[in-house]
Amino acid sequence: MSPLEYVWAGVMAVIAGPVAFEIFGLGISLTVLMVFGGFLLGVVGGATPGLSGPFLMAVSLPILLSIFGFTPDALLPVMGFLVGVMKGATVGGAVPAILFNTPGTPDAMMTTLDGYPMAQKGQAGKALRTAHFASVSGDTFSDLVLFTCAPFLAVIVEAYLGFGEKAALIILSMAFIAAVVGVSPLKGMIAAFLGLFVASIGTGEDFYGRLSLGTDVLAGGVPMIAAVMGVLILGEVLVAFENMWRDRRANVVVKETPQSGDNRLTWKERKGLMPFIGISALVGTVVGALPGIGSTLAATLGYATGDKMHKGPVKFGQGTPEGIAATEAANSAVSGSNLIPVLSLGIPGNVGAVFIILAAESIGGFNPGPTVFRFSASEVNSELVIAFGLFTAMMLANIFNWVIGGRIMAACGFMSRISSQVLLPMVLLLTLTAIYAQETSFTAIYFALAFAVLGYLLRKLRIPTLPFVIAFILAANLENAFRQAFAVSGGDPWFLFKSPLSLVFLALSVAVVIFFSRPKIPETGKAAAKEGKG
Repeated sequence: MSPLEYVWAGVMAVIAGPVAFEIFGLGISLTVLMVFGGFLLGVVGGATPGLSGPFLMAVSLPILLSIFGFTPDALLPVMGFLVGVMKGATVGGAVPAILFNTPGTPDAMMTTLDGYPMAQKGQAGKALRTAHFASVSGDTFSDLVLFTCAPFLAVIVEAYLGFGEKAALIILSMAFIAAVVGVSPLKGMIAAFLGLFVASIGTGEDFYGRLSLGTDVLAGGVPMIAAVMGVLILGEVLVAFENMWRDRRANVVVKETPQSGDNRLTWKERKGLMPFIGISALVGTVVGALPGIGSTLAATLGYATGDKMHKGPVKFGQGTPEGIAATEAANSAVSGSNLIPVLSLGIPGNVGAVFIILAAESIGGFNPGPTVFRFSASEVNSELVIAFGLFTAMMLANIFNWVIGGRIMAACGFMSRISSQVLLPMVLLLTLTAIYAQETSFTAIYFALAFAVLGYLLRKLRIPTLPFVIAFILAANLENAFRQAFAVSGGDPWFLFKSPLSLVFLALSVAVVIFFSRPKIPETGKAAAKEGKG
């Protein structure tokens, strides 16, 4: 098959795939329906403070697997739903940020700086339209970069990297994530090593389960879904319960300011926003392609870049549409580019990408990494068809966002009024139900609760959870790469240091940790140093 034939096969796998139902004799594709449903859920969930795209993806995945099973036909519907959730939540997070000064998602924090002042001026409608236009523009741009860069990067990796180089690349990725996430590289490294340790329990090629302590419970290994959702979701729920207990006044109902004046967003105004959207979308795309950084930093950098460009009468932070556009374009641009390391390297770069990996590993038949984009003229690469099907699902989500995303945002303002006293028990119940639906065993519930305590302790100690989760997921790939490289080298224990490229990756790993470990000089210290030199 030619590359164009693979693209067409991926498109048809989505459009003409399994039929959900028929309307007037026209079959509605199941994957298209799932993308639409995921997008709706994402917008509504993003508009609800306390919920987020990763949480909705985490809860949805086990339920979807219990419904669709583990057949190849389940891959595109399940991943399409998760992609829709990821994109919809980014858009929906701007709703409470603008209307009530409460970001629905962490990456919408910067949106409050200009969104809420505009709402107080009676321009909430214009602010929401600005957020929607910037978000979908940045998201579409990022997807186009993903479609272009991921295949080329995967081909390069597959052509030039052997087993030893791939092992060194995984080490570099984990070192980078550990160094940039959290308050210090040391705590990030602790989280990563802890993730590797937990992943090694009951696994490996040994006859007896490794580190199982002689128990049957540990001999089968730690359930991935239970561990990931326990640390990421339930740990955060425990922290939220603690905060709610400490501050009973946190649930104050914020009144929405009545709208006044012209709340339309004209084509001339959209044109004026494009420079801010373009630069911020580029910033968000670059940041999203780097593992472990995330959309919150992208939003911050996009906002700072837009602030330097702005020359209007209303300054950033006082209610200007340019501030909203810069923020929303940057954080939405992460949605596409964060899948570049996933599809080209098999390395999840953020929490949302983690659940795409989990879906692929749970169902089977699709292994994200450089082999996905291997073109073959003699036989069909089914994984490549699925990859282009995933790209098609992402573009469908963008189309839904362009067409109806703005109207759904405007209708979701009431979700911001839900009290955390109602929301948190629902989150806890849904998470545990989803885990049980996946594993059909109370043992998985016990594992999830244990890892919830671990996630809570990590947060209290200010140890980041993302390095733990990514190291936990990549542990099997790292061990396989080590075993294969060791076998190919003829049992040479120094195989990792025999390749110049692997040495470069290892040196970069050390350099990244050292660079981000440098003590930060406070501004007062910098001023004093300048005076001393003077």
